[in-house]
Amino acid sequence: MRVSDWKHGGASRDRTDDLIVANDALSQLSYSPTAQKSCGAGEYFNSNKPAGERQRPCGSHTTTYNGVVSSLVRKIAEADFPTRWGKFRIFGFEGEFSEKKGERKEEAVALAMGDILSAPPLVRIHSQCLTGDVFGSLRCDCRQQLEMGLAMIGSAGAGVLIYEQQEGRGIGLMAKLQAYELQDSGLDTVEANERLGFKADHREFALPAEILKKLGIAEVRLLSNNPDKVAALEAAGIKVVERVPCEVEAHSASENYLKTKKEKLGHLFTSR
Repeated sequence: MRVSDWKHGGASRDRTDDLIVANDALSQLSYSPTAQKSCGAGEYFNSNKPAGERQRPCGSHTTTYNGVVSSLVRKIAEADFPTRWGKFRIFGFEGEFSEKKGERKEEAVALAMGDILSAPPLVRIHSQCLTGDVFGSLRCDCRQQLEMGLAMIGSAGAGVLIYEQQEGRGIGLMAKLQAYELQDSGLDTVEANERLGFKADHREFALPAEILKKLGIAEVRLLSNNPDKVAALEAAGIKVVERVPCEVEAHSASENYLKTKKEKLGHLFTSR
């Protein structure tokens, strides 16, 4: 079923109930005047209520390798989203996570295109990188990977890209710039993080897994070089049927960065 069908109620009323559950994140589906959608944890909301009344959080309880013990994830908004790679549907999600180390809130957007339910779709989980994604920094491969993901989804005509607000592998923009300063003095990206008192990677991938569940996706073809993303999705109940390499051409300014990702962060490269 296509994303456009979800928006316009294109499915016939004799479709099975599991399709209703699969589309619990999409507020415009209308199988019947009283159609209801599962939030994934025994909680339901009526799709025909005004938007302000139906945006109740959908809860789930899970334990992942990141130590998440419970979560509340809700869809905030959705809209048509035309891009130069094709027409997507954009969804905004907000998550509240209870962890052993305390409470954490996070936001993310998902761009969905085409039929993402009949077969495991191509999925890219991308962490925000202002310096690369917006300003075109050559210190990293982030923008190239972002555009590669969008291009591959557009070419396939179907897929999902989830964009997380986890700047600098989760340390934030200002700390990331401080890490840049340390790298200019000779440290690599991992050493710089550790010098600032951070772990090599502070990112959490619980929210993307819950977003995929809200979109009705249980199996994915994951576009990533990072085995931690594979492990996180698998631990959260999303089956990764294939890891699709997300390798881009290196630049002289990013050569050491990519080398460190392979040697110290365990990223998988076939061409390096």
